[in-house]
Amino acid sequence: MVRPPDLDNHRASILGVPHWGRMVVAALVLLALVSAWFLNAFLSDRLVEQTRNRAELRLVLYSGNIQSELQRNSVVPLLLARDPELITALRDNSFATTSQRLIDLQTEIGAASIELLDSGGRVVGATDRHQLGKNRSSEAIFVEARRAADTAFLVQELESGGFGFSFSRSLRQGNEVLGVVTVAADLSKFERSWAGFADAVALMDAGGRIILATEPRWRGRTLDEALALRDAPSAIARALRATADWAQTPPDAFVRGEAVLQSEVRVPFRGWRLVSFTRYDSVRESVNGALALLLTGFALLLALVFYILSRRAWLQSAAFQQESDDLRALNARLQREIAARVRMQKDLAVAEQTLAQSSKLASLGEMSASVSHELNQPLAAMKTYLAGARLLLRAKRSDEALASFQRIDDLIDRMGTIARTLKSFARKGGEAFAPIDLRTCLADALTMMEPMLRDSRVLVVRTVPPEPVMIMGDSVRVEQVILNLVRNAVDATRGSNSPQIDVIISQGETAKLSVRDNGEGIRDIGSMFEPFYTTKPAGKGVGLGLAISSGIVKDHGGRLTAVNVPEGGALFEAAFPRYGMQLDAAE
Repeated sequence: MVRPPDLDNHRASILGVPHWGRMVVAALVLLALVSAWFLNAFLSDRLVEQTRNRAELRLVLYSGNIQSELQRNSVVPLLLARDPELITALRDNSFATTSQRLIDLQTEIGAASIELLDSGGRVVGATDRHQLGKNRSSEAIFVEARRAADTAFLVQELESGGFGFSFSRSLRQGNEVLGVVTVAADLSKFERSWAGFADAVALMDAGGRIILATEPRWRGRTLDEALALRDAPSAIARALRATADWAQTPPDAFVRGEAVLQSEVRVPFRGWRLVSFTRYDSVRESVNGALALLLTGFALLLALVFYILSRRAWLQSAAFQQESDDLRALNARLQREIAARVRMQKDLAVAEQTLAQSSKLASLGEMSASVSHELNQPLAAMKTYLAGARLLLRAKRSDEALASFQRIDDLIDRMGTIARTLKSFARKGGEAFAPIDLRTCLADALTMMEPMLRDSRVLVVRTVPPEPVMIMGDSVRVEQVILNLVRNAVDATRGSNSPQIDVIISQGETAKLSVRDNGEGIRDIGSMFEPFYTTKPAGKGVGLGLAISSGIVKDHGGRLTAVNVPEGGALFEAAFPRYGMQLDAAE
């Protein structure tokens, strides 16, 4: 399967978000978070301050209403204490029209209630006729009024809960106290009006006791005690409160489990204080609205970025699909080409083997004349030695005849050696490799070429080490390499005055066979090992010897190289892996 080098990166860019897209998304998210954080802090502080200012302004108005109500009711006892009708009624002990008189006054001044007490503390006139006849001589309002020369003010805790606010003043004739008039101020009406404008409002006296409050449970307690009166929050409420506390400015207090903003002003009356508690709902709603707009804008930007990325991914996906189709077609075509190439390689291997065998046979053909001459010489010598031996035997010179027979036997051995060498070289190489001595291959190859070398008058200098040079290979194919290299060296030195070929076998990390000549050198080294490249005249060679030799050396795990030497001529080196080194590596 053919895969382009950048296919994995291309597929990763399609299936995932590209690097620049991730950076843009991360930058937008980070910018959104930072902007939301600063906007939340800025708007929260600003809106909290505005809410606090509005709450304080509202408290100032509440304080003015309380002060106005108290001042208006505080004047009534002073006026009634100087009323001639009330003084006459107390002096004459005649109260038939007193209650009606007080009722009329109540309607005009808007007091909660008015009562007239005689000198003994008995109620003799009241706007609430059910109070007539009651004795208030022991109550603080009566005692304080008799004791003080001015109007007395008293805050009393009522049995029904809450507090009553009363002004009282004694009616005197000279130094004699005729009675006491009391006027109750209705401040509870403010509680009802406060409840509609704030979450909680409390009025405290100089001692810190709450005397008016929109929360009934707070009355009669201190502010700290009142704030402590709240239901135990649930786990969800605690979690929401923790979240709210983290997301906004820490609250001043909690009312009914809600975070509130506390504002306070002083009422200019007997050290009273007015406190209000306002929830952060309006603040959070405004801040959340602004944050929602901000985040909506960033969400639209992110949506635009994702649209661009998805559009790009879609286009890349379409391109990738087209490339996949093209690649599938290319793979199918390549598979067909590969199958054809495999068949061609098999045919080429057969052709190469045939050419190699043909090259060997061609070499044998070239050497046939020399070999024939080499064989004819021993035959002629043998004929001569036989004739001589026959004469020596007739002359009964047996010892000399035996010497002639020994020479004939040596010549027969030489002829057998030449025949065996030629027969071995003529057969095709075996498939299995075996340990062989490179020196033996060289000796056999030079033996086959001895007649050619003698006829060409080339000096062959052979340098081999005394110890075996073992390689793993096919001796016949290695001999073919040696024959090709030596034959080429012989051809290269034909124009030299003193032709010489140096054949050297050495071993180190590799077993090396070097063939050096003093011929004309190599004109085109880059093309030496290409098939059908030759510098010989037409009919003298087809240019396959070096190509076949290079392939044989590669098959043995080695390398065949060629260089021009500075002194003139060429040097061919065939390096083979040593047999002992291969065993060490395998172990």
